[in-house]
Amino acid sequence: MRHDELPRIRIVSATVHGRYLIRATRETPPRGWLVGFHGYAQNAAMFLESLRQLPGSEEWLIASVQALHPFYARSNEIVANWMTRQDREHAIADNIAYVDQVLADMAIDFGIPTALVFAGFSQGVAMAYRAGLCGRSPCSAIIVSGGDVPPELTPAPGRLWPPVLVCTGKHDTSYTPARMEEDVELLQSRGAEVQSLVFEGGHEWSQEVIDAAGEMLAAVTQ
Repeated sequence: MRHDELPRIRIVSATVHGRYLIRATRETPPRGWLVGFHGYAQNAAMFLESLRQLPGSEEWLIASVQALHPFYARSNEIVANWMTRQDREHAIADNIAYVDQVLADMAIDFGIPTALVFAGFSQGVAMAYRAGLCGRSPCSAIIVSGGDVPPELTPAPGRLWPPVLVCTGKHDTSYTPARMEEDVELLQSRGAEVQSLVFEGGHEWSQEVIDAAGEMLAAVTQ
């Protein structure tokens, strides 16, 4: 195929609709907002249940954001994916704008939060980092397990890093403890206050993560 016969790639913007699940609290006002991002082939309902297990979370307004790219799992359940490497920069911008819109929508009903914590598991870890560092809303803390700092955030960002809790399983082959230690060193070099946890397990949102995340929530509002 001659060079002039190669297909040209063009990018157009399109409007898509996303969904998020929200669990209100009896606390008035709530201690803050806990906003979560699920892993690959999960959905918002799955991760909402994970977030509800955090100690003290009943005093927080919880939102679980679903990725914009749904598909059917083998069980025929609808799950979703945040992005692929194709047109990566555009997908990142779309996802950040999506989270900003979710938070703006929440503010209509609940006002401005006194504290905002982002949490992510696996593929959702990158989203938690991006929301905390690139979104419009100031972030009080980031809680992540099973995923690394996305490469575009490894240079010094334009804002200060919030406190970060980063976790992984001792037997996690996709995000190894050694890889986590590299991220911890990176975050500390950027001035972040970092807590790290290696638990006895694999690629999972474990009970140890749940307990440590509950402690982080308590510390945010002290």
